Amino acid sequence: MAEVDLLRALPRTKRNIQKRKDAKDPAVVAISKQYGEMYFDGPREYGYGGYRYDGRWLPVARDIIAHFGLKPGMRVLDIGCAKGFLVKDLMLACPGLEAFGLDISLYALMHCEPEVIGRLHLGTAERLPFPDRSFDCALCLNTAHNFPRPRAIKVMHEIERISGGRAFVQVDSYHTPEQKEIFESWVLTAEFYDDPQGWVELFQEAGYTGDYYWTIIE
Repeated sequence: MAEVDLLRALPRTKRNIQKRKDAKDPAVVAISKQYGEMYFDGPREYGYGGYRYDGRWLPVARDIIAHFGLKPGMRVLDIGCAKGFLVKDLMLACPGLEAFGLDISLYALMHCEPEVIGRLHLGTAERLPFPDRSFDCALCLNTAHNFPRPRAIKVMHEIERISGGRAFVQVDSYHTPEQKEIFESWVLTAEFYDDPQGWVELFQEAGYTGDYYWTIIE
C-alpha cells in the first residue's frame, strides 16, 4: 500500500460550511442518502447542487493512467462512478482503454454522459458483480466511507478481489480535531470515517494492498 494523491489536479471546491451545517437535519440527510435527483441536481444543502460534466476529471484521468501504466485494451472499473464523468475522461485520455463504472444510484446512471452508455452498471460496492482479477485497475473515490465500518471492510475486500491490489481509493478523513469538526458539519452521506491511521488499519484488516489518499475538508 502507498499513500498517493491522484486527485491533486482537481480544482478546489468552494464550500459554505456554515450554510450546510445550518440546513442539515435528519430529513436532509435521509434524502441525500437516497442518491437521487436531490443529491445530484437539487439544492446544494442536499449534495452536489448540480453535478454536470465540465472536463475537470480529465487531468485526474491522465494521472491515474500514468500511475498504473494503463494501456489500450486494459480494463478499469470506477466504483461509485455517479454519472460516469471519470469513465468518460479515462477513455478520452487513453483511446482504447476499456473503462467501466458501477454505482448504486439509478438516477445517476440514467443521466450519464452519452459516451459511457452501456458501460455503467447498477450495483453496490460491497458485492461487485465481477470475477476475481477481472480488472487491471479499480478506482473507488469518496465512496467507501458511505458504508458502516464492517461493510466498508467488505468494500475494500471486494476492490482487492477484482483488481489484485492494482487499485486506488480515496476516503473522508481528518488530521486534527478542527478538521474533524468541519467535516462533521459538512458531511451528508458518510457512515464511517476516521483519521488516516484508523483507515490504514481498516485497509489492512480487509487485506487491501492498493493505494489510497484522503479527502480533507478545510
